[in-house]
Amino acid sequence: MVAGPVDSMHAQTARRARFATAALFLTNGALFANLAPRLPEIKTDLGLDNTTYGLVVAAFPTGALAAGLLAGPLIRRFTSARMAVVGSAGIAVLVAVAASSPMAVLVAMALFIGGASDAITDVAQNTHGLRVQRVYGRSIINSLHAVWSMGAVLGSAMAAAAIATGVPRQLHLVVTAVVFTSVTLVAYRFLLRGPDTDPEEWAPGGFRRAGRRVYAALMLLVLIAVAGAVVEDAGSTWATLYLRDELGAAGAIAVLGYIALLGFQFVGRVLGDPLVDRFGERAVARTGGLVTAAGMGAALWAPSVPATIAGFAAAGIGIATAIPAAMHCADRLPGLRPGAGLTALAWLMRVGFVGAPPLVGAVADATSLRVGLLIVPIAGVVVFAAAGVLSGRRSPARS
Repeated sequence: MVAGPVDSMHAQTARRARFATAALFLTNGALFANLAPRLPEIKTDLGLDNTTYGLVVAAFPTGALAAGLLAGPLIRRFTSARMAVVGSAGIAVLVAVAASSPMAVLVAMALFIGGASDAITDVAQNTHGLRVQRVYGRSIINSLHAVWSMGAVLGSAMAAAAIATGVPRQLHLVVTAVVFTSVTLVAYRFLLRGPDTDPEEWAPGGFRRAGRRVYAALMLLVLIAVAGAVVEDAGSTWATLYLRDELGAAGAIAVLGYIALLGFQFVGRVLGDPLVDRFGERAVARTGGLVTAAGMGAALWAPSVPATIAGFAAAGIGIATAIPAAMHCADRLPGLRPGAGLTALAWLMRVGFVGAPPLVGAVADATSLRVGLLIVPIAGVVVFAAAGVLSGRRSPARS
């Protein structure tokens, strides 16, 4: 059953819930983004080669992949509001632990558990966001993901400022954890209360009602989401390292590649809802895939610091709506229990975050990081090719 427009319930409660949900997305974006620009410092301090570094960083998405299927049962048991807040606090603590750990294995362990927390938070906050969207009766999911991008820009800017002023990463990440955990605790007061779905909708055997076409569509949606994850990982894991080590950019300048990707991803998501309503998810994603492939491909063909920053910007705006669109469509797949499609997609999407860092690291060690980053334009081509599974013009009543 689709909820009526926002007028059908207390408007102030709905607005507060939307802002509170946005605060969760902001926090989730900011937490890891505070750590990402400082990962090269950890690589240098611990003397890691590219392959080992890639494996350590992959511990975060590996933990997410390991815990991803727990998200649905936990949300049904404790609600999306509670699990989003608890998961956010877990990420904050474990990112701070990773920044302070003196051994690669301890960094990997902290990132693994932090990734598990992130998987639960990701599904919980998107479940809550789609619940608020149903209350509004129109699309708001891209705007929530835009706030995530804004949080990531904020987090990476905080990290850049800390690097530029010589703030130790341990102190930087502890302060970050305290600040954003406080934000989520305040936001919790204004989230929607009660269960996220009608309990009768969670009847046993929901998965058996779906046919092969539904599962085929789900796999294509996963492919789109994985491509989006690969591009985001390229920014968080490799952009700073590539600009610093291969193109000779100073530390504070090298961070701009990641900031450009996130900043333009934010712009793309702000524009995403009206563009999708006018042209449909399919057309917007296909155009974005081409922008990603062409922009980053050109930057790698003729590398320079300005061109690379522009290439990451093109990748950010190009991939902006891919993951929100895939999540929205997965949540509406017929024959699956409510939330099952979203949970499965969010879990399988982690394959991109798990596989990309060691793959790019291995290619970089064998050839160069420039060659390894060809994974970004390839991801753009994948989105273009798989976008046919997405919807045309979105009907607000069915959001």
